[in-house]
Amino acid sequence: MGALTPRGSGFFDDFFRDLSPAFYVKPLHGDPLPSPAQIKIDVQENEGAYTVQAEVPGVPKDDIHVALDGNVVTLRAEIKQEDSSRKDDKVLRSERYFGEVSRSFQLPVEIDTASASAKYDNGVLSLTLPKKRPAGGVQKLKIE
Repeated sequence: MGALTPRGSGFFDDFFRDLSPAFYVKPLHGDPLPSPAQIKIDVQENEGAYTVQAEVPGVPKDDIHVALDGNVVTLRAEIKQEDSSRKDDKVLRSERYFGEVSRSFQLPVEIDTASASAKYDNGVLSLTLPKKRPAGGVQKLKIE
């Protein structure tokens, strides 16, 4: 039983894709839609914040969305690919695809959402996520 190939290993995916290509139509141009695992991330921690670097190449800044909920970070990118045609061309076939890819991960400490920031440059999304400080820290009670 332990020798079974895990789901999504690629072997069976390739086998069935070759066996029945009609069910797995790929676009005639460009790259296929990315999977969530293709959003590569690096997370670093220092005393006061987390720094996240996420690769989302070829996606315009306006089509990238970041959501913070406590200590959960969700990255979402809308992918649009269209054929371009010139005015003098006669369109015989036009293909396009639209899709969305998202990835979520959990950090050990809640994020201070009011101080968080994001920057996108050359296909890399950089997030600075300050850690939320406990409200008031340790509080001592006066004994009466």
